[in-house]
Amino acid sequence: MGELAIEQPGFQHFDVENRQHASFRERENEFTFLQQLNGEPMPVEKDEDDASATALLERGYLQYGCPHYRRRCRIRAPCCNEIFDCRHCHNDAMNHINVNQKERHELPRHQVQQVVCSLCGTEQEVQQVCINCGVCMGKYFCGTCKLFDDDTSKNQYHCNGCGICRIGGRENFFHCYKCGCCYSILLKNSHPCVEGAMHHDCPVCFEFLFDSRNDVTVLPCGHTIHKNCLKEMREHHQYACPICSKSVCDMSKVWEKFDMEIAATPMPEPYQNKMVWILCNDCGKTSQVQFHVVAQKCGHCKSYNTRQTRG
Repeated sequence: MGELAIEQPGFQHFDVENRQHASFRERENEFTFLQQLNGEPMPVEKDEDDASATALLERGYLQYGCPHYRRRCRIRAPCCNEIFDCRHCHNDAMNHINVNQKERHELPRHQVQQVVCSLCGTEQEVQQVCINCGVCMGKYFCGTCKLFDDDTSKNQYHCNGCGICRIGGRENFFHCYKCGCCYSILLKNSHPCVEGAMHHDCPVCFEFLFDSRNDVTVLPCGHTIHKNCLKEMREHHQYACPICSKSVCDMSKVWEKFDMEIAATPMPEPYQNKMVWILCNDCGKTSQVQFHVVAQKCGHCKSYNTRQTRG
């Protein structure tokens, strides 16, 4: 008759090998306890291994890159098969005025397949850690955009709605699916939606806004423009959106000055009863008002940002 083994609840069954291991662990724990009592240093073999691995990953940190990114790799452009520090370096070089116009082109970021480690020169498929020397080629890495960047102070994040990486911190932005882009969280419930608002060129400098590296701002009308371009407009006393002509800021103080100037400038007698039709650029309504050489005031919103439609 075979031997019958009965295991009680809470009773652990050991074979000979397990008993040997248990005995060894007990002796090891006892030795560790004595070390702690004597104030002796604990074994740190695992910590040393971790420190060594970290040092390997950190080699060359912030020492390589280009004016656009600090990174420890270069990319092979899938469009022309040449190696560049980043896609911006490629675009600057391939769209230079000295390049034949027919040969100018942009690098499709999502199609990058190969990168070259800056430390050991090994060409490999896109990945964060070099397969040869083991260095981390970018502390921030996006496998979708093929983006490497050691400068994580930018708070980079990948937006699935935009399909690209952006900076500033995911918690500070939201993606508006109608506008088709990321906006500051401060505008979440207050911005006017304009379909594809960022998918066009800046109306001043004509740079494509969606993936521009320069700061972009949203006007009260919902249209977008480079922040620096808007600043230049104001310096030249231009306060209307270049696209829809709506006022880009509160103009009430200016309208008060217009009121005073019109009151101080009476029209000649032949024009005192002349009436014209105007369209207001701010509220979009039409009205019939008295003609004045200085400006015509909207009868609805009291704005002077108007244009004459019929005389």
